[in-house]
Amino acid sequence: MMKNSFVLGILLAVSLPLGAVEVAVLKIGDAAPDFALPGVDGKTHRLADFAQDEVLMVVFTCNHCPTAQYYEDRIIAIAKDYAPRGVTTIAISPNDPRGVRLDELGYTEMNDTLAEMKVRAKDKAFPFPYLYDGDAQAVSRAYGPTATPQIFLFDKARKLCYKGRVDDSKDPAKVTVRDVRDALDAMLAGKPVASAETKAFGCSIKWSDKRGLVQASLERWANEEVSLSDIGLEGVKALVANDTEKIRLVNFWATWCLPCVQEFPDLVSIHRMYRKRPFELVTISVDDASARANALAFLEKQQASTTNYLHGADGIYELFPAVDAEWDGSIPFTMLIAPGGEVLYKHAGIIDPDVVKRSIVGHLGRFK
Repeated sequence: MMKNSFVLGILLAVSLPLGAVEVAVLKIGDAAPDFALPGVDGKTHRLADFAQDEVLMVVFTCNHCPTAQYYEDRIIAIAKDYAPRGVTTIAISPNDPRGVRLDELGYTEMNDTLAEMKVRAKDKAFPFPYLYDGDAQAVSRAYGPTATPQIFLFDKARKLCYKGRVDDSKDPAKVTVRDVRDALDAMLAGKPVASAETKAFGCSIKWSDKRGLVQASLERWANEEVSLSDIGLEGVKALVANDTEKIRLVNFWATWCLPCVQEFPDLVSIHRMYRKRPFELVTISVDDASARANALAFLEKQQASTTNYLHGADGIYELFPAVDAEWDGSIPFTMLIAPGGEVLYKHAGIIDPDVVKRSIVGHLGRFK
């Protein structure tokens, strides 16, 4: 029966066109669908690998969801606390990374690819396998999670005894019902789970049919207006002072600067990721004033619907100390500035976008 469920899931994933995703609904007492999924450890993990364990906890979670991130530490604690009692935990990311819009990544620095899952697992020191199901999504369709995170608990016979939330509040200080811990205690004591099903709350599963929404968002951003305004030295000083409630990423660039051109697509992606939060990206071209048309054409090609300025070449040597006393004048030069002017990050040369995104999320937070 388990093999049939697994095969059915694969057939659905292969044969159904986008927009026709079918997802199973596991009921209490149903058998755990089989799986064979790659993990962040480079190994393939199968249901049979965990046959000796008293309880199997399957956690559907992901990198990008703020609710999933909110619960990571609690899930890690549950896994560690119950491992000596015969509970094995595995985590599965069900999301198709190609079904995640950039503006859905506003609370993280990572999408849900296997490569990025490896980074998250290392950063958080996950004490359990973290498995990827983002391509075919056959396993996830067989289990039927509705949100991340969502927990499925199976007994020794691998029958479903609990599915749902971790507990009753995102805020650990406000938790009054520890659903998963209560369910595990009951199962290990050979008792029925009092509340076997609860509603999971979090980000929706990014099934493959959501790729069309990703494409639609790219097309919408491509049609946004791109402009280029003049700015003088005093205006630049005001930008750096950042008397706003937003964190501000400021990038100095020029059309003749190859590294500037190379890194610009990453800046546009960063803008699209965090634009719905208290964040703004400001680009300042230091091209000659006579090159305005070229600078604007470049910005239009990059679909840079950001706040864009042209400083011009006059007074260029006064610009460097006015922006940052340590700036040697090389470009690209990038600064992340908190409200009030505190510099959170600065870099001369091509940025590492992951470092920049981590700095942004580190200030804005991952949850609120």
